[in-house]
Amino acid sequence: MPKFFLEDVGSEIFEVIKKGGKKMGVSNLPRVMVESFLREYLEIDFVAGKELKIFNGYYIGLMDETKNVHALKQVQEGKGSSDMIGITRFNHILDHEIFSSCKEVYVVSQGDKRSWKNLATEKYPKPLIFHDGRLALKPTPAESLAMLMWLPYGLILSIIRIILAISLPFKIATPILIFTGIRLTSSIPENSHSNKQNRADANDHSHDHGHLYVCNHRTLLDPLYISFTLQKNLIAVTYSLSRMSEILAPIKTVRLTRNRDNDSNMMMRLLQQGDLVVCPEGTTCREKYLLRFSPLFSEMCDEITPVALDSHVSMFHGTTASGLKCLDPVFFLINPSPVYTVRLLNQVCPKQYSSENVGDCRYHVANHVQEEIGNALGFECTKLTRKDKYMILAGNEGVVKESKSFTNQQ
Repeated sequence: MPKFFLEDVGSEIFEVIKKGGKKMGVSNLPRVMVESFLREYLEIDFVAGKELKIFNGYYIGLMDETKNVHALKQVQEGKGSSDMIGITRFNHILDHEIFSSCKEVYVVSQGDKRSWKNLATEKYPKPLIFHDGRLALKPTPAESLAMLMWLPYGLILSIIRIILAISLPFKIATPILIFTGIRLTSSIPENSHSNKQNRADANDHSHDHGHLYVCNHRTLLDPLYISFTLQKNLIAVTYSLSRMSEILAPIKTVRLTRNRDNDSNMMMRLLQQGDLVVCPEGTTCREKYLLRFSPLFSEMCDEITPVALDSHVSMFHGTTASGLKCLDPVFFLINPSPVYTVRLLNQVCPKQYSSENVGDCRYHVANHVQEEIGNALGFECTKLTRKDKYMILAGNEGVVKESKSFTNQQ
């Protein structure tokens, strides 16, 4: 909801809002739907709106005819501001008592709204980094109708795409999947590990351990798209992956335990078996931001290949913080033409930082890799973590109960 609401904010009306002292929002939408957005992103002090009826602690989708008047009473009792500014639609001037307490009232017509410019991202009072929900399109009547008409065909198409990905070799599956509408753009530098290894294989040379690929995290399909780009099987270490996703994965997946020593030893063993992919953010981020990178990967090997990933969907997001994670790949592949961009960057050598303090070296490596990926994608690096995301979106720390570790290899 915050994403859709922010996309509808006009820069002109936002400038007017900033002129006011205490700010109050009055909405015909249920207060529970708009209050957090208005308070956090538009810095509204009071919010009045209709209340949803509750039965046994659950909203039942019906609204009370009476509006929440707590904020109105605060204004009437003198807790408002003398420089309060009112904004209303042209045919609703006298609908709310609040406007009698305003110093100025701005009346907005439908024509005025059509001429507004959307508020630029850099002018948001608060950056929009995290948001949840499956819908990637704005649920207007036309868009919603198109989505409902596509959904049955999209579900069948997603099942076909999954079957093709898990049953056919990469060289055969890739062109067929592209024919179904999936778009993959890849870039591999000339001095990358992949090109070096291909030349070594052509000369019948072997290597004694696998290579480490470190990428940002867009969806659960990140390691699979890297495998399709390199045209070879990789091993992916994951956290909070559903059992169904592990079973369907066409590459080997291994769960992290969040115990540093155990995970370090496990990753070292996996590198002896083949090339390894790790997403040090620990969770996905939909917007153009990178979360803090865990430094564990920096101790694994002498050469690391950063991988910059980006994805685009038109109907459904393939990630969730509060929904069923087993459906993430299905929702991503339901999209008519999901797009992925995979860009391998120049290798990073942790030994370059060996002269620094041993305790800080791994953090410098992690920060450098994060910065390289951020620069390649044009994303902003942050210090936010998995815990921050889940506290904001789901009200918990995103900790998964310990269970037996499962692996899958096909």
